[in-house]
Amino acid sequence: MSEGDADAQDRSNGPEHTTDGHHIVVDGRRWRATDPSIPENFRQELVDELMSARRAVKAQESDARRRVQDAKTALGERGRPWWESREGVDFDDRIAAAVRTLVRKRSESSICPSDVARTVGGSSWRALMPDVRRVAAELADRDEVVVTQKGTVVSIREARGPVRITRGSGL
Repeated sequence: MSEGDADAQDRSNGPEHTTDGHHIVVDGRRWRATDPSIPENFRQELVDELMSARRAVKAQESDARRRVQDAKTALGERGRPWWESREGVDFDDRIAAAVRTLVRKRSESSICPSDVARTVGGSSWRALMPDVRRVAAELADRDEVVVTQKGTVVSIREARGPVRITRGSGL
């Protein structure tokens, strides 16, 4: 089965998609579809956090709407359309949203920068690693995340090799 056939089969199980696959149609309204290049395990984590954030909206929690915005942006449903170029400030916003969403979802553990790159980068995720590290450094500057290496807090700008990212006190 070709990739296009697999995409068509996946779409047949869910809502109607526009011909180009960029939108879904629900009750006659078009909504931006989730980026199909997100690996299933990461997509599920983002959706789980989105559902948790929606429950938080209903419970009137103070950060709930920001959590929804981050999850929807990370999924590619808001912000720069996922089918457009993966660069610039708008794409940095998606990277930051993916970092925040994944660290919220994994509140008891950490994420790897490559998790974020795979989430937003499709098959060319490796090329995005410098961008993910740069955006993570900016989030660390605002205490939204903490970057560690071998259990020690480090500056991601100076660290070489693998690092982990956890939720910071400002998130």
